Amino acid sequence: MSEFINNQSLRREQLKTLIKNIHQGHLSLEQAKKLFKEKFGTVSTEEIVAMEHDLIDEGVSVEEIQSLCDVHAAVFEGSIADIHAPKLDDEETPGHPLYEFIKENRYIEEVINKEIKPYLDTFTNNTILSLRIGFERLQNIHYHYAKKEYLFFPHLEKNGITAPPKVMWGVDDEIRQELDVIVKTLGQATFDEVDLRQKINLALTKVIDMISKEENILVPMLKQNLKTLEWIEVYQASDEIGWFLKAPETKWKYSLAPQKELDVKEEETSNEIKFKVGALNLEQLESILNTLPFDMTFVDHQGHVKYFSQGKERLFMRPALVIGRHVSLCHPPASVHIVDEIIESFKSGVKDHEDFWIKLGDKFVLIRYFAVRNENNEYLGTLEVSQDIKPLRELEGEKRLLAKK
Repeated sequence: MSEFINNQSLRREQLKTLIKNIHQGHLSLEQAKKLFKEKFGTVSTEEIVAMEHDLIDEGVSVEEIQSLCDVHAAVFEGSIADIHAPKLDDEETPGHPLYEFIKENRYIEEVINKEIKPYLDTFTNNTILSLRIGFERLQNIHYHYAKKEYLFFPHLEKNGITAPPKVMWGVDDEIRQELDVIVKTLGQATFDEVDLRQKINLALTKVIDMISKEENILVPMLKQNLKTLEWIEVYQASDEIGWFLKAPETKWKYSLAPQKELDVKEEETSNEIKFKVGALNLEQLESILNTLPFDMTFVDHQGHVKYFSQGKERLFMRPALVIGRHVSLCHPPASVHIVDEIIESFKSGVKDHEDFWIKLGDKFVLIRYFAVRNENNEYLGTLEVSQDIKPLRELEGEKRLLAKK
């Protein structure tokens, strides 16, 4: 057996070459696994992060890395060195975001093992119903993934770690879509059983593999990069995102006092913000914006999220940690190019607005993007406005009288 490669820069290049050979079809999975064990023995999460970052810099697309993500995991298997490191208190403290995140993975496994797998042998009316219920419950994995995407990833990005979050987010979206297809198929009167079994096996494999990636790659990165105050921010925003099936039973008793919540109340009207026409104090202005019957998000001229409204009926997740984040990191990899094209068309002056409309559950959502410019026609940023227009589409005739209470 060859001696393990110890030189860090050489290891990085050799590891990158190994993965590129898999991507290009020069090595089979078994050949790659054998070569990896001979030359490397183990690999750290830092090396995986650096490797993916280098591949993207060299022109390998996020989607391509994402498509072979499962192959990479199979090559590394249980050889990620960090998983053998001593556990930190975070993982063993009930209520801590990391403890509860890992605990959710146990719930996910429980749903798969107890509510799905026992009913896969034969398709009968009873087993199909049980499978549909099980997969509908598994769809709540969306909240588990959303905590990564909206609470964990921003802190990693601040530390320059962008490639693994992009790849992981892409796979998360694939899983969401595959679970949606399975639930829809199980609700049909007839379906192709062979095709459905293949879809189920693929989806469950991806879910299980994602659990491994989260605990062997993501968790060590989080422990290394997030400080106590950042974990407090994650903790305070977690309830807004939601949980897989049930919320934690224990509150996290952190030792560091949290940042004071903003309680902005104008003492005097002299603190008003004066407009060309009229003036409002901050409480009035914020209350007006939050009363509007639609969601608004403003992205500045450099592409950073500066503000979003907080109305009663929110259509999309907007935790406070999104403030300051670059807009390209706030969307799934598959849709980033659309956002980039919109903003570039606004900056160049080619367009002033763009509209989209989608079905979101029982809602019909209109999403509008507007270029925000000053009096000199200089681009200041982009305003996103989202509204459920289903009630408006259903209006008929006229209404001229007050509604009765």
